[in-house]
Amino acid sequence: QQYVRNMVNVAQLDFGQTFYYGSSVSALIIDRFLNTMSLMLTAFVISYTVGTYLGAQLGWLRGTTKERVGMVVVLFVRSLPVFWTGMVVLYAFSFQFDLFPIGGMRGTSASYDTTAAKFLSTDFLYHLALPVFALSTYYTGLPLLLMRNNILEVLSESYIDTARAKGLTNRRVLFVHAARTAILPVVTAFAIAIGFAVGGQVLIEQVFSWPGLGREMVQASLRSDYPVAQGAFTLLSAIVITMNFVADLAYTYLDPRVRLGES
Repeated sequence: QQYVRNMVNVAQLDFGQTFYYGSSVSALIIDRFLNTMSLMLTAFVISYTVGTYLGAQLGWLRGTTKERVGMVVVLFVRSLPVFWTGMVVLYAFSFQFDLFPIGGMRGTSASYDTTAAKFLSTDFLYHLALPVFALSTYYTGLPLLLMRNNILEVLSESYIDTARAKGLTNRRVLFVHAARTAILPVVTAFAIAIGFAVGGQVLIEQVFSWPGLGREMVQASLRSDYPVAQGAFTLLSAIVITMNFVADLAYTYLDPRVRLGES
């Protein structure tokens, strides 16, 4: 009976009360989830936009000095642990130059009437800058390398030779014809990364004292706050499955060869 009641409550997104805070688990998870996604979505949009563009450029410039230098820089930055990068930028821009706050997501005197006001305030963006910079610097390497390798494969296809024979500009050949096919694995990586990012950035949230879901999951485990841990893992699983489904739908739009119901 206890198990059945628990599963019914989970289906209704009712995870009970937290042992530590004494409040609703669902309300706590939603608050931490919004905090994490505001950080992760901003970092991922920046990193995947920049990485996809630079990866296409490096693939087009294969064998040149620019491509070799760019690959060295990308691999070097990608090899740096994200928490180490976070500590470096925190030390430089917060402790040494005092340009940004040392942690948290809002000032001690800040108060907001609505959730939208909190995430659109200048104070929030001020606290968001450094963790987003650390994350986007690290994550730019993955879409860049994926896009570069895919561009190298696509450029050998016959339809690229046809596009060049038509007299199209290099920019149009690259971004209209080659990039549309090469971007498919990048879309998959982006969707899956968003799913795992919900609870996967414990280190960067710890470095910047960001009150996100990943940090809360670790603290819930240390406190034996099982309702919070259960709710967080359930949400994480649902988002991973959903984002994989979104990636499959995006394939049908980006690649005309992938169509449901067509042979």
